[in-house]
Amino acid sequence: MRQKLLRISLAWLLAVLMLTPPLTVPLAAQSPESSRAQDLYNQGVDLLAQGQPAQAVEKFTAAIKLDPTMAEAYLNRGSAELRLEQYAEAVGDFDKALELEPEFPQAYYNRALAYSRSGLYEKAVEDYTQALKYAPKDWEIYYNRGNAYLDLGKSREALKDYDRALKLQPRTPAIFYNRSLAYIHQGNAAQALADADAALEIDPHYARAYLSKGRALEKLGHKYEALAAYRQFLKSGNPATDSELLKRALERIKVLEETKEPQSAASG
Repeated sequence: MRQKLLRISLAWLLAVLMLTPPLTVPLAAQSPESSRAQDLYNQGVDLLAQGQPAQAVEKFTAAIKLDPTMAEAYLNRGSAELRLEQYAEAVGDFDKALELEPEFPQAYYNRALAYSRSGLYEKAVEDYTQALKYAPKDWEIYYNRGNAYLDLGKSREALKDYDRALKLQPRTPAIFYNRSLAYIHQGNAAQALADADAALEIDPHYARAYLSKGRALEKLGHKYEALAAYRQFLKSGNPATDSELLKRALERIKVLEETKEPQSAASG
């Protein structure tokens, strides 16, 4: 019987990969091969938790060679491949995990993440929806399905999922930030500004909220306040994870600095 799942946060995804913990099997039930496979699997879990995905892949692969029916090894090898941005390989491993265990919500969830990172947002929505059948109170699944909907341009569906996520996890700035983007997509700049401010109230260091705040202020015609928000994002943003967003902020600053009237900035 599988133990309670271990979750490890991955900031680069703004999401959480679902992992399974080290396995424990009664010694009397173990063959030499299964015992060795279990040891290799556990080593892989430890390496993945320590941020060494390439080495973890090697351990999971060795475990699978000894026990090709170990669904957890496929799941976690796929999770390591996600860390390595090997999305096709990850999807293949999640497929195999689901072939072995069709009711495996972690595999649906992680495959959805791989699909999202590959730009296959429709498939991601399908897998998040499947995962919710087994974990209907998991705020992260609603949150990430909302992100996939937003990437599809379906802001109404995204807003519904962000609302559900906030009911379950009301103090998470990332949800407010992404909901602010959905409101901007809908043309509701006032509510987008309120959500950006809510994210910053929870965590003043949540830099991306300054970007959405700037966009909302710009839409509302508040040129100088928008400039201040964009500049704050430049100060606070992480070049390692926010490089494209930082470029966007610089572009908006340049445009706003070149315009003389706040109203012209708002209409752009």
